[in-house]
Amino acid sequence: MKIVHVSPTSFGAGGILGGGERYPLELARALAASGAACELVTFGREAGIWEEPSGLRVRVLRARGYLGGHPAHPLAAALVGALRTADVVHVHQMRAVPALLAALSARVRGQRTAVTDHGLLGTDWGGRVQALFDRFLLVSAYSARTLGAPPARTALLYGGADPARYAPRPDEPREGVLFVGRLTPHKGVDRLLRALPPGARLTIAGSAGHDPRPPESGYPALLRRLAADRAVRFVVPAPDAELPALYRRARVFVLPSVQRTVYGRAIRISELLGLTLLEAMASGTPVVASALGGVPEIVEDGVTGFLVPPGDVDALRDRLAYLLDHPRAAATMGEAARARVLERFTWQACAARCLAGYAAAAARGPAPTAAPRRGS
Repeated sequence: MKIVHVSPTSFGAGGILGGGERYPLELARALAASGAACELVTFGREAGIWEEPSGLRVRVLRARGYLGGHPAHPLAAALVGALRTADVVHVHQMRAVPALLAALSARVRGQRTAVTDHGLLGTDWGGRVQALFDRFLLVSAYSARTLGAPPARTALLYGGADPARYAPRPDEPREGVLFVGRLTPHKGVDRLLRALPPGARLTIAGSAGHDPRPPESGYPALLRRLAADRAVRFVVPAPDAELPALYRRARVFVLPSVQRTVYGRAIRISELLGLTLLEAMASGTPVVASALGGVPEIVEDGVTGFLVPPGDVDALRDRLAYLLDHPRAAATMGEAARARVLERFTWQACAARCLAGYAAAAARGPAPTAAPRRGS
């Protein structure tokens, strides 16, 4: 069985540094490492092809343009041909143009189809897009509810972390608070800066936001102002190779995402899962996270970390202060967090769930070719 994953945006220096880009790459790597014939097709300014040590074949198609100028909607005529030898076409971002084209071409060829969504907004054409997919292999129950995915064709993959790459080192001291992610308003880093306990050190690592719309375009500058006269270090952009050390040296990791930004904008979909949480947990680092989206499905409050109401600065400060002031309790939670990842949230476990999803699709047969009409 040959599996081809299609990701509209690539991860890395030539692409985007985010969970929606990292996820397809890591899942495809784990599938290849398990012995599956797997290829990842993505898009960029220049075409290229190579094979990774895991056995994963990566094919970058040259994007001739982007529909509406959006990076998740690259246009490449070579896409249909790149899928011709696949038995399973697994697309990421259900509403992205490459996902729709790949699924349509797979339907014509009689290839099985699967989709994993990462929160890209857009239309599903009255439910007709869903009919293109045999299986919905989703990152959380929250994602399934958000998409309105058909239960009979849905399985939960969740996500993973590499426990060898992200691992604690008992001989290394831990200090301070860590945030990893994009510096965009929905991540709530402004709340984190306001919640930072007196004297606490904070490292903010990741990639800068790129929203050109005012006032959101001024968010990085707002964060710099809030960080003034505090023990705050910005590592932006954060080299991927440095992340393991950042995770394992932190006393606590925090994901302070919000449902309404500092500018008053409501966030329709926030944190379908949270790969950074899993990477921190694998590193033996307890987490403090907003109780929204799919986060409560992976963080057990009071065991692997703490959940706080989104946007609640006082609750966030209280939980951070507790873990900073009680290193033994933090270490115990960190151990429980790593055990939880090893038990359920490695990429190998995610790949096994994915292969089971493909097998179920083969046993069930193809999805209907058109969405049912009302009353039928």
